Amino acid sequence: MKKKTPALTSGTVPQYIGVDYYPEHWTRERWPLDARLMKEAGFNVVRLAEFAWTFMEPEEGCFDFAWLDEAITHLYKNGISVILGTPTATMPAWLCRKYPEVMRVLESGHREIWGTRKNNCPTNGTYRLLSERITRAMAAHYTANPAVIGWQTDNEFGGQPCYCDTCKVQFQEWLRAKYGTLDNLNKTWGTHFWSHSFREWAEIMIPGELHNPGMWLDYKRFVTWQEVRFQHEQIALVRAGCPEHFITHNCMGLYQNLNYYQLAEELDFVSWDNYPVWGAPDIPYDAAMAADLMRGLKRRNFWIMEQSAGPGGWNTMGRNVRPGELRKVVYQQLAHGADSIVWFRWRTCTAGREQYWHGLLGHDGVPLRRYQEARTTAQEFHKIKTHLAGTTVCPSVGILYDYDSLWAVSNQPGFTGNQYVANVRRYYQALLRAGVNVDLIRPGSDLNAYRLVIMPQQFVLPDTLADQVIAYVAQGGVLLTDFRTGVKDEGGLCYERTLPGKLTDLLGIVIEEYEALDDQMKYAADGVEGFPKALTAIKFADWITAGDAEVLVKYLPWHMQDFAALTRKQHRKGCAYYLGTVFKEESFYDALIGTLLKSARITPLLTPPPGVEVSLREGKTGRLLFLLNHTEEIQRIGIPFAAQDLLTRKKIVERIELEPYGVALLKMG
Repeated sequence: MKKKTPALTSGTVPQYIGVDYYPEHWTRERWPLDARLMKEAGFNVVRLAEFAWTFMEPEEGCFDFAWLDEAITHLYKNGISVILGTPTATMPAWLCRKYPEVMRVLESGHREIWGTRKNNCPTNGTYRLLSERITRAMAAHYTANPAVIGWQTDNEFGGQPCYCDTCKVQFQEWLRAKYGTLDNLNKTWGTHFWSHSFREWAEIMIPGELHNPGMWLDYKRFVTWQEVRFQHEQIALVRAGCPEHFITHNCMGLYQNLNYYQLAEELDFVSWDNYPVWGAPDIPYDAAMAADLMRGLKRRNFWIMEQSAGPGGWNTMGRNVRPGELRKVVYQQLAHGADSIVWFRWRTCTAGREQYWHGLLGHDGVPLRRYQEARTTAQEFHKIKTHLAGTTVCPSVGILYDYDSLWAVSNQPGFTGNQYVANVRRYYQALLRAGVNVDLIRPGSDLNAYRLVIMPQQFVLPDTLADQVIAYVAQGGVLLTDFRTGVKDEGGLCYERTLPGKLTDLLGIVIEEYEALDDQMKYAADGVEGFPKALTAIKFADWITAGDAEVLVKYLPWHMQDFAALTRKQHRKGCAYYLGTVFKEESFYDALIGTLLKSARITPLLTPPPGVEVSLREGKTGRLLFLLNHTEEIQRIGIPFAAQDLLTRKKIVERIELEPYGVALLKMG
């Protein structure tokens, strides 16, 4: 199969580096000094105002932007542009006091207490109207301000359920629009079970986790719809008032309660908030995986809108960034498609719930080590950004990342500890260890852009997607899928088919039985063709009968000797693999990925030593290879091609040495 490079969507993602700033937390006398220190650090953008509703509208309908104008003026005089956040994630006290019905209702039936954030009912009409009013006023005021370049909608949409009567009625209306009739809804959900058929729309309630699985799945979709609608109302106002400004939102990476594909549709580009510095130093695989998902939401480069600047925490705090780590975290995101970096935050706040969430400056406001490292990083960014411009990550490997399956697995995991994201993580980390870039993509994306597609635990498998992956393999693609794939349809009903259902002929296997393995159970297994000989199957086991598929790993216990754990089948021009268990050994996943890459004719540019990450960006300015040392030891990496390190301006001959948390950016000849 000929690899196609996935194209970025039209337009370019702006290139900036800066910090999140809260001038309302500090005296006006401090603002000029902050702006000057930001300029000296090389910052050219700040995000403002996303938590400042009460300062911009101290009384209902009375707006005051003078203080914000003054802060923006200081920044702009120092060459710093501004992104404004719509402030609707935290409401003023007057709003709750005057309109108590805007507060979210808990499952207990009690309303949330004002005083935190993201505590409003997402359906409440009063809150939506007041949110529109402050957004409209901001857009009108800043439409011609030359410092303002873009907008962030709200802040970290959360998708927490509200159990008020308004949300219940809205859910009923959403279902009526989707299904048309109760007969269709009852059939789709299978409400004949337990005599739970509905005869009136008003009988439908907001479900809990133990309610009908189809009902639960639709409710998760509805929660996303609520947040998308709320965001759409703001986007419409900002686009009308500020048509020259971009609009983004700061997503939360691997957050699981919203379908980010849908939330991203109206945005110009995606931003996300990256906090990888927690616990003991380790390889930040999840930060890389989240970046690849964020890039995959729109198949386009992204921004980091918040990034670790120091110890984080609300009640207790995490560890501090090591020397060099703050810089390394930035380069990891650039390596995966970030075009702009914004640290959170400028200065550690002396008040409120985030007193322990540290910024580049401490409580004392003195520019010390973290500031100096950010300054060095910003200066490097300005030197390399022309090389980065027009480049992106163009992998040959795609992983289908499906929120429907994620939610369905979370509701009915099937075995203890089963998590959809954890299953994706097993393959992703092995690919990263092999030095291979990955796209995380929406089901229904063009699979022909990839030589290898991994479809992990596709619990909800619509026939249209099954047909697509069958055609992909027939045309020469390589596919890996695994346990609990093809179990359910889009409505949450189990198919009346022997597994793997519609993929049976493609995979060449039949699964008539399967089982969960508790923590006391495990099966020994034996691999062939380069797979480890002594393997341990845990958590779950498909009893796979191989028809015309090859057996690559088989179970060893007496009652399992007729069944396979891993199979492969050639299908027309391509081949398809099926894995029916979880293996305890990391070495298995490394061997599996090695086999898949060989089948797909994918050869990594280089295989990094343990703890070193490799990522390639390419485009009109050439090919740029990032090397990232995630360890606290010196790493030496062989370089089998001609290159120049853009950070040191040195030509690389045969090998390069990276200091602890060191990075290199190689322009390939």
